[in-house]
Amino acid sequence: MWKLTRPENKHEKLTRDNLLDLEDHHLVRIESVQEDQRQVWVLTKRGHGEAKQLLEPKGIRLSALREEKYDPDTGELLGTGYDDHAAAVTSTAAELHRAGIGHRLGFQTEIGHRLGNSFVQRADLVVRAPAAGVPVLLVEVDRRTEDAHELVHKLQRYWEWGQLLPSGAGKRTVDLVQSPPDAIETVDHEERLWRRFYPPTGREGLPPVAFVFADTTEAKVDNTVAVLEEADRCYWAPRRYDPVERGITALDYGQAVPVVVTTLEQLQEHGADGAGWRRLGRKGEQTLTAALDNPDGDALYRAQLARADERAAQRRAAEREAQRPACKRCGQKFTDARWEETTARGGAWTAGVRRFYGAQARRPRPRQNRIGSAAARRDTRALSRMRHSNAWRVSPGLCGSRGLGKPEGTLGKPGRVTGLPRASGPGRVSVGGASAGGP
Repeated sequence: MWKLTRPENKHEKLTRDNLLDLEDHHLVRIESVQEDQRQVWVLTKRGHGEAKQLLEPKGIRLSALREEKYDPDTGELLGTGYDDHAAAVTSTAAELHRAGIGHRLGFQTEIGHRLGNSFVQRADLVVRAPAAGVPVLLVEVDRRTEDAHELVHKLQRYWEWGQLLPSGAGKRTVDLVQSPPDAIETVDHEERLWRRFYPPTGREGLPPVAFVFADTTEAKVDNTVAVLEEADRCYWAPRRYDPVERGITALDYGQAVPVVVTTLEQLQEHGADGAGWRRLGRKGEQTLTAALDNPDGDALYRAQLARADERAAQRRAAEREAQRPACKRCGQKFTDARWEETTARGGAWTAGVRRFYGAQARRPRPRQNRIGSAAARRDTRALSRMRHSNAWRVSPGLCGSRGLGKPEGTLGKPGRVTGLPRASGPGRVSVGGASAGGP
């Protein structure tokens, strides 16, 4: 506790004196003594009431009161099994605060996260340290009292909580999420429930989770991390932005839960600001902020996408330049203005495309219309040929001075032309009893 309250002190004497003074006023009591002679202090009922009056107006949540309950048969104090875990949580907060990660009033314990099925997932410790580059961090402290698969379920529940919408979400957003299974991915994080409780993380993805292992061996930690990496891959692992063919190697962390692991012993030995944190899916250990960052994420994607678009634009320009025509006389390439003048309507890329203008029909005309038009054209050509045939020639001197008379082989009054061609069917013309075939 002295590392949390007095990190500048090199020993706990001042903190111990303060606790003894609070004990004299019946505000705190010693609940148990650990094997290493560390004492676990808790608030009494009177001290808990005064602490609530002091802290709750500042928006600081206080842990539940630890009442003294004894076994009726043995007389032993009940509930002491939680003391070791509480001491590990306090030590983790102390090491973070000692490294400058979080203010002493910026730590909260046993914070509940209610899921859609009313299950409440409680975080052992919530850290808020925006000045240190960690706006929010959900910490789970495990003394290897929980099975590795229980940690898998915890991480799954944190991911599910990050997918929830607040109660006041718009109807359109709610209807969208209830249709396809992955529709929540199209909803921005600013519109989700977790943003009502925590500030923006400053990075892609959901609020990060840290697993701190205490009082265990390195082999057990490695085995647990291997189970987390294998079973929870769909919750912490990123996805690909684009096909590799475009040269995009960046990863999408937008729907992932960043997970880092360490041990309490490493924090105490190297400090919470040292390279003692490991990110799931990566090799080696990093500092906390470096482990939470995504150098292969959104920033890399934007840079690679810009380069890919630039290469595509250069390729299109080269293809267009290869098709640029040249003057047949001088061999010089056409300018853009000259090329546009010489190409078909709509530009060089749409030349040869059939277009319709005005009221021109887009569908073919009916077959009956096509047959009627063809018959009319044949009759017109037949009449034109008959006008220039011998049947229309007039004998000299029969028509008087007007030069008009009856055609040979016809009957009628002088001066009137009779025996005009009469159509006898499609494509045939009958003149003076003779038939002429159509074209």
